[in-house]
Amino acid sequence: MRRLRIILIEPDGKKTDLVEWARFNSGTLGPHELIDGGRAPGHPWTHGPHVAARPPRRRRAAGALIANGEADVLVFFWEPLEVQPHDVDVKALLRLAVLHNVPTACNRATADYLISSPLFGT
Repeated sequence: MRRLRIILIEPDGKKTDLVEWARFNSGTLGPHELIDGGRAPGHPWTHGPHVAARPPRRRRAAGALIANGEADVLVFFWEPLEVQPHDVDVKALLRLAVLHNVPTACNRATADYLISSPLFGT
């Protein structure tokens, strides 16, 4: 199994969901490099880089990693029914992930499918 670079991002409204998901799947995620695209305090992931301080910069930094081929997976739990303060940045990040063929999970169900795939880490 190869070590993947997994970007984890959540807006405030989905922070609890992503933290719970990461803790529940810590055994599967443990061997991989987790890139914190969110706020570091209180997150269960402590290894891997932290990609910036403010929300728009975090998404842009994550987008740069994707565009440079330095990310293998994007887990970005976001709230589709709420207007995001930086909606343009959110959409740009998702477009980059699609453009660069980076598997992306936007909710817990998709994230579960992604990490349970026999192709995960191959």
